Parts: sequence; C-alpha cells; structure tokens
Amino acid sequence: MRRMALVTYLTKDYLGTQPANKSQRTAQMPGLDAPSPRHTPKSILVTGGTGTFGTAFVQFLLSQTKVDRICIYSRGEHAQAAACEAFGNDPRVRYWVGDVRDKTRLARACRGIDTIVHAAALKRIETGANNPDEMVKTNVLGTMNVVEAAIESGTVRQVVYLSSDKAFQPCSPYGQTKALGESLVLAANKQFGGRNQIKFGCTRYGNIWNAQGSVVPKWLSLIKAGKAISLTDYNCTRFFMTIDEAVNMVWQMCLHMQGGEVVIPEWLPAYRLGDLGAVFANVYGADVKFVGLPEFEKMHESMNHALCSETARRMTYDELYALVKAL
Repeated sequence: MRRMALVTYLTKDYLGTQPANKSQRTAQMPGLDAPSPRHTPKSILVTGGTGTFGTAFVQFLLSQTKVDRICIYSRGEHAQAAACEAFGNDPRVRYWVGDVRDKTRLARACRGIDTIVHAAALKRIETGANNPDEMVKTNVLGTMNVVEAAIESGTVRQVVYLSSDKAFQPCSPYGQTKALGESLVLAANKQFGGRNQIKFGCTRYGNIWNAQGSVVPKWLSLIKAGKAISLTDYNCTRFFMTIDEAVNMVWQMCLHMQGGEVVIPEWLPAYRLGDLGAVFANVYGADVKFVGLPEFEKMHESMNHALCSETARRMTYDELYALVKAL
C-alpha cells in the first residue's frame, strides 16, 4: 500500500490530536519528557546553522541534550566566528562553511551524521519576487542536494525539513519553493523511507517573533533611522511563534518522527499587523506609513484548510505591548 503523508497536529503541550480529515493518517508526538523516543540523535547537521533558528537550536542541543556532535553548515564565515564565540568554543560543535547548492561539500559534512535538520533557505519574500531563479537554486535544488547527500551518506537516519505556512496555497516564489521542498522530502520518504533505516519529515510553522528579516527588526531599523514604519494593511494577520516553541517542535521531530509527516502546531495565536503597528507607534512614537499589500503577500496565512491566521486566537494589544516593551 502506498504511504500517505502524515499530518500531525501539535497542541500547546506537544500532544497529537485529530487530523483535518479522516483520509489522513495521524501520528502521536509525545511531550518533551516522553520516555521512549523512536530515535536518539547523537550527531546532528544543521544547515543554516547560524540563522535565528539554527543558533537557538544549537544552543538548545548544547544545554539540554546529550548530542555528542553538532555540525553547523552555513555560508557566512563571520556568522560562524560569532557563533563559535557565543558557544564558548564548545568541542562538540564543528563548523562547515558551505552552501546547500554544493552537493559535494554537503556530502562531506554528512559523514558520520545521523540526523539532518535542514533550516537553510532564502526567506525574504521580496527577494524571491525579484530573484525567483536564485530562490529555486537554494530552496529547491539545495533541498534536493540535502536529500541526496543524506541517502548516499550511509549514516544519516533522519532528515527534518523546516517549512512554512507560506507553503500552503503559495502566492510567492518563496512559498512555492518551500512547497516544492516539502514535496521533495515527502517523495524521498516514499521512495527510501524504511530502506537503509532513513526517514524524512517536514514541520510547518509561522512567523518567529523578532527573527532575522521579520517585521520587528525591520521596523526597529526604520525607527532608529528616524523613518516611519511601513505597514501593508491594517487588517493583515500573521501567526505568532516564539523561537523556543520552534526549537522544541523540531526537537520533538528528531525524537519521535516516524517518516512522511508534515507537523503543524495547532495552538499558534495570530496578531493583526495594524495592532502591532499601533503598539510600535505608542512605545516608540513612530509614524506609520501604509504602503498596501503587494501581490506576493497574503492578507491572511494558513497552515492548511483548517488553520488560518484570520480565525486563530487574536493576540490582544496588551500582549503585543508586553512583547514590544521587552525588546
């Protein structure tokens, strides 16, 4: 029987719930203290390991797990030097300067690795709109290289692909390339999952608060320069997720993935962009400039047909105010 992709929903305490429809299989993902993980990673390669997620994930691995070896694979030598200093030259961490477009380099980095967390991607929506070919090279061909390097390594047992809510019904090159990345990963699991003891799975989440390239640092930069913050549409909504939630969700996949699933967090609240803009105007005295929603952006994001930022729990002004004041 041909295996279908699993759709796993995670509640706030990381327990599986019911799938969107009965034709989809569902997998339970136990909590952080679950006694019997399917897999205990000992050596992990993190592509994009010096980005917002990668840095937080490596810090979590060093402080909260018994992983013996962590390979950070990324393009930026300066970012790697900063990471090395931040991690105190920990001997468990190794640094590979490389691009996911380079399969030969990836294959070398995969030697002795049992788990790959594939976080590397070109993520800026406007970058993809203006340079779709470059986004394809990194997000699609790069993911293909990760998949092939994992299969050919002989040691990799699982690959976790970090996707996005923008992969569902995509309207931008970024979303389209992330959707294609999911397809590559799920197809690899159908073709190779179970053979050579290798598994592939995806996790899909929303905007990480204050991540590189997100609206918060962008607005802070404009305020510092004495400029008005640019707001696309007052009623535009986006899912909200903390970096700790993203890290924990991916670690759960590393422990409990069975292969072929797309993991979706069902608990995520959402905020209205106009509310966040009002908080910034209040806290920083910033002027707000409405620029209109570009064609490659959605008014509301969705994880799937059942989970939409428009109908998710709306974050209050006070919640957003507390977050902004803590920046």
